[in-house]
Parts: sequence; structure tokens; C-alpha cells
Amino acid sequence: MDGIAIRPARVEDVDLLDAALRALSADLGDTHRATAEDLRAAGFGTAPAFRALLALRGGSAVGAAVFSPLYSTTRGVPGAYVSDLWVAASARGAGLGARLLTAVRDEARALWGAGFLRLAVHEDNVRALAFYRGLGFAPHPGETSLLVAGAALDRIGETG
Repeated sequence: MDGIAIRPARVEDVDLLDAALRALSADLGDTHRATAEDLRAAGFGTAPAFRALLALRGGSAVGAAVFSPLYSTTRGVPGAYVSDLWVAASARGAGLGARLLTAVRDEARALWGAGFLRLAVHEDNVRALAFYRGLGFAPHPGETSLLVAGAALDRIGETG
């Protein structure tokens, strides 16, 4: 086909995965704090916090997806949260993003019976929004995504 194979990332792929995620951060203009060692510990240690797939052409990564399990009591099934999806500029426009999401769906179904995918998109990323909407992703009515981290996370539970 196009010479691109998608497979689960292995611990020996950490440098490829790190480079792909750094490219994604650069593409989005995001801060990138995770190191290869952080990825190794979080993704390939005794209690992995994520799974990753790599799209490889030869020995080079041209795509990557990072995802983790979540559970919805309202849906009554596990799902997968896709935290990162990247396709190299050289591989864009040929359906690789959809192929990666299909592989995430299939892997998450096989691993924990996932019945849905969830992700977040930067509001100003019009191209990504159109891509995801074209695949059937839609905002979840009545929900707002929130985050707590750092000192605020540490203060949870303190009386004010």
C-alpha cells in the first residue's frame, strides 16, 4: 500500500515515540515537558499509564497515537482517551490519522472492551476539528472539559 505499518509501541521505541510527540508539540506550539525517560516510566513500567501506537515507514515514525483507558458510568462501558495523535507532514492527506484512530479503537476494544473514544482539540485548530468531525466525533452536549494540576491539585480537600 503506502509502506506504512501501524503497531503498538515497545519500550525500545521510546526515542521514536518521544520524537513524534515532540513534533506534535512543535506543530501545535505547545510546551513539551515529557522526556524520553518520562515516557519510558509512564508507558512501559510496572503500571503503564498509557498505550501508544506508532505508524512506521521503514525505521522512521510518521505517525503516533497515545491513549489510555477510561470508564463511563453513563455509557456503561470502558472507553479510550486519545491524548495525542500526530501525523508527519510528509504523510498527511493520505488517511493515516483515520488509520491510527481505527487502530486505537481496535486495540482498546481488544484490551479492555472500549466502546467509545474521547479526545480534546485546541479550539483554534480548525483543520483538526474538521478532521475529527468528519470521522463522527462531536462535542458532548452539556459538558465542559476542566483540569486541575499543580498547587491547586495539592489543595483539593483543604478546608477554606
